[in-house]
Amino acid sequence: MALLIKNGEIVTASERYVADLFCENETITRIGTDLDAPGDAEVIEARGKLVFPGFIDPHVHIHLPFMGTFAKDDYTSGSAAALTGGTTTLIEMCCPARGDDALTGFELWLKQAEGKSACDFSFHMGVTQFDGKTQAQLRQIVQRGISSFKVFLAYKGAFGINDTELYQTLKLAKELGVVVTAHCENETLVAERQKELIASGKTGPEQHHESRPPAVEAAGVSHFLRFAELTGASTYIVHLSCREALDQAIAARQRGVNVTIETLIQYLTLDKTWAEKPNFEGAKYVMSPPLRDRSNQETLWNALRDGLIQTVATDHAPFDFKTRREMGNHDFTKIPNGIPSLEERIKLLYTYGVQTGKIDLHTFVNIASTQAAKTFGLFPRKGTIQPGADADLVVFNPEHQGEISVNTHQSKVDYSAFEGWKTQGRPDVVTVRGKVAVRAGKFVGEAGRGKFLFRQPRHF
Repeated sequence: MALLIKNGEIVTASERYVADLFCENETITRIGTDLDAPGDAEVIEARGKLVFPGFIDPHVHIHLPFMGTFAKDDYTSGSAAALTGGTTTLIEMCCPARGDDALTGFELWLKQAEGKSACDFSFHMGVTQFDGKTQAQLRQIVQRGISSFKVFLAYKGAFGINDTELYQTLKLAKELGVVVTAHCENETLVAERQKELIASGKTGPEQHHESRPPAVEAAGVSHFLRFAELTGASTYIVHLSCREALDQAIAARQRGVNVTIETLIQYLTLDKTWAEKPNFEGAKYVMSPPLRDRSNQETLWNALRDGLIQTVATDHAPFDFKTRREMGNHDFTKIPNGIPSLEERIKLLYTYGVQTGKIDLHTFVNIASTQAAKTFGLFPRKGTIQPGADADLVVFNPEHQGEISVNTHQSKVDYSAFEGWKTQGRPDVVTVRGKVAVRAGKFVGEAGRGKFLFRQPRHF
């Protein structure tokens, strides 16, 4: 079925103009004024609204066994949340536990998504060990369309790898043209500080930050990027939270290290006082790296504006608050990490970034769509509006005033970290390859229509 979007103000990372968009066979085929359409085409009037390329979240968790429990979403609920929030492509972290088989893990994660997701998807392949069979399996996974790995310099004994494994992973990535994404902390410092805090009776959620302060994250960034410098691998720092870590990444970039930097919407809008809420409410705001002192927000916003940080993701990890209370009430180290925000990212980024003047509309599109597409081998199929691109489009109403609530979100998780927050603007209509999946702000998509996105590795 054909689709015509008329009179919208098209905004990409570099252009802004009023035009019509005609889409057929899942792609954008014409852009112009006063376009005609076949009689059976769906016509959407977008006058007074902004038309963006579909947004991409390059860091989510949908299927996630972690710390003895499971994340609450599946691809049916997770993709509905994504689309309602304007995100048309997900890149999920495929994270088999240390000791698990990499290829079996990839097959498991793929099975969770295929036939269930309403939006398109891909994966970063987690490398949680590097033994005798890992290299051959990773080569096979790359041949099947995965062009990025994920390593953890944290979660000792669960996902974390040692330095020999890190070096081997980066060497292989360099050979294959694969980007290595990394959770950068220092697992030994975290483990030792956790033990000391618990032993001294400091067990509440607010202690999570004290167990992994900014210096721990900065040390992880420095360590990872020294290995990248020596191997020549292309790298991507996930969920960077603070000035100290940013300084290390920029210093490495100035030495010639190929590093792209991601921050999260949570770090831009929340600070560590939220994790200090009484009566265990702070557990809703436990994530790693932790929410930081509020002074870091200006640093991160400015870095986005200036192009020093390239992407904004969510690290969506939807663990129920009730489960957190049961597991970590007397020991913060047992609280499952993560602040779910898949549905809220775009509305928050627009409300607290664009509307406040911290970033402009082009930067907004760039950090929430275009740069992720370019970094992970999806551009120009995704991340822009031009003939030949997938017809993933967001018709955005800048005048809409809303309020975030657990009572209205699509995720299965039992709370919202942004309960009661006011928002300005929303995705009114969202399309996935030319078919409407959100109408009047409501999900109307089709579970299972989402496609696995085959991504070719880059060769340097």
